[in-house]
Amino acid sequence: MDDKNAVSPIEMLLVEDNPADVRLTEETLKEEKLKVNLHVVPDGVEAMAFLRRQGRYGDAPRPDLVLLDLNLPKKDGREVLKEIKQDERLKIIPVVILTVSQAEEDILKTYMHHANCYITKPLDLRQFSRIVKSVQDFWLTIVKLPPKED
Repeated sequence: MDDKNAVSPIEMLLVEDNPADVRLTEETLKEEKLKVNLHVVPDGVEAMAFLRRQGRYGDAPRPDLVLLDLNLPKKDGREVLKEIKQDERLKIIPVVILTVSQAEEDILKTYMHHANCYITKPLDLRQFSRIVKSVQDFWLTIVKLPPKED
């Protein structure tokens, strides 16, 4: 089979501090039949430790895709994005910004730091679920992700 994603599960890192958004994302992903290993961290410091396989994340898989909120405790998503895209080992990982911010400054800055896309979270739960499904459909079934590496 040519489609690598059909053979092995996709490793997805969700960087989100809102438990309700985490739960809704998990439920939405479970409804679909794609193989997704969802890893969740609640702040930017944990995200970078996961991505760099530091501390308790020493055995963490390299994510195929990162869903990143901007407004995070300890280290915000803007800083996390900048660090990911400046790191030679991490910059190839697609980063989807998924945030409540509609500020033009945030949109501009995240694209300047090489975010792969910017999505504003809707307040409506049904719409949020639709957004997560759209992200999943696009990034996990249509797009060819970079090859897995150790």
